[in-house]
Amino acid sequence: MSATQVLDTPDEKPVFYLKEEHHPENSTMLGFWLYLMSDCLIFAVLFATHGVLGRNYAAGPSPADLFDLNLVAINTAMLLLSSITYGFAMLQMERGARMETLVWLGITGFFGAAFLALELYEFYHLIAEGAGPTRSAFLSSFFTLVGTHGLHVTFGMIWLITLMVQVKKHGLNPENRRRLMCLSMFWHFLDVIWIGVFSFVYLLGVLG
Repeated sequence: MSATQVLDTPDEKPVFYLKEEHHPENSTMLGFWLYLMSDCLIFAVLFATHGVLGRNYAAGPSPADLFDLNLVAINTAMLLLSSITYGFAMLQMERGARMETLVWLGITGFFGAAFLALELYEFYHLIAEGAGPTRSAFLSSFFTLVGTHGLHVTFGMIWLITLMVQVKKHGLNPENRRRLMCLSMFWHFLDVIWIGVFSFVYLLGVLG
């Protein structure tokens, strides 16, 4: 005998999902913190690799021969300013001011784009001088570390533009606020990593 029971009320349809919201509070933030910790491990490995290989020049150019600290300082200022303007965007978000939030997010995107443009210019300049990533172990570790950070900033820019479209279309609803908070954590994390790159790779490489 079959264990399947046939209902006598054919008008009743089975319900396979619930309509109410079941997103656990703070679960997104916790998951994003775990992601940032995994990113910390990636950059820790890249910093350690550069620490080991950073003086293996293979009779090639050293950091003092290659790096323009003035250019790097300007680039650093661009990223730090973008972090400040993102903070202003979050303050406007807390006030519920959608247009002001979008304006500060746009300014943040401008500074982020300026940072990427200067970094690409530096890479182009180094490669044009024959100091590409295959020239020495030092340059391989340098391009890998700085390039990985640059890729993160690129993904952050894509995320930023996407959120600006979402905020303009749907406003500062709870979902967009949560997404903006996650991007804020990511953006400030990239600033902290870049301060390490500026100090450990550029300053220590040129002055050490």
